[in-house]
Amino acid sequence: MTTIILVRHGENEWVKQHRLAGWIEGVHLNENGHSQAKAAAERLAHLPITAVYSSPVIRCVETAKYIGNALDKELILLEEVGEVRYGDWEGAEIKKLAEKPEWKVVQFFPSRMRFPNGEALREVQFRAIQALEKLAETHGDEMLVVTSHADLIKLVLAHFLGVHIDLFQRIVVSPASISVVNLSDKGMMRILRLNDTGPLEAPKKPEPKEEEKKEAE
Repeated sequence: MTTIILVRHGENEWVKQHRLAGWIEGVHLNENGHSQAKAAAERLAHLPITAVYSSPVIRCVETAKYIGNALDKELILLEEVGEVRYGDWEGAEIKKLAEKPEWKVVQFFPSRMRFPNGEALREVQFRAIQALEKLAETHGDEMLVVTSHADLIKLVLAHFLGVHIDLFQRIVVSPASISVVNLSDKGMMRILRLNDTGPLEAPKKPEPKEEEKKEAE
């Protein structure tokens, strides 16, 4: 049984600015992203991890280096777990993209979506699954880390959960979160963790409305 720990990269300024970074060079982790990556590495440091793989995109590499350093493991770049090729959409603001009719396809019928001059989401899902299955064949009963991107991890988790690709947007993968998949050589799979970022907090109570405040007075 191969245990694959999927780690999303930490926060970067493009996430805060709601822009689609894709494969654009020079999009680094911001200060909070470095803190998130360091915390993820600390959580994984005690585990018997034998290899650390990463998307070649710099924000993933920066995240994976924290993990590799904590485990004293060399980083292995893996093109197949790289970001979605968003084509002409790369660099655009999400609010502008949301005005396009294709945005509804991305959200509700992603199996039909091919980004202009880019990839189809079903192709991304296939290449990522193939990569993880190959890692499982290569590593046997070992534990691995794969650092990648939100959409790719969500697509992978949807597949292993038996969820149709058109519903993959229902899965949430936060910056520097950890999701864990078990793959056996008998064809079995298990999801052990999903979007784990540490201790859970109770939801905050909503602020009372003005009318309720007056009644309380």
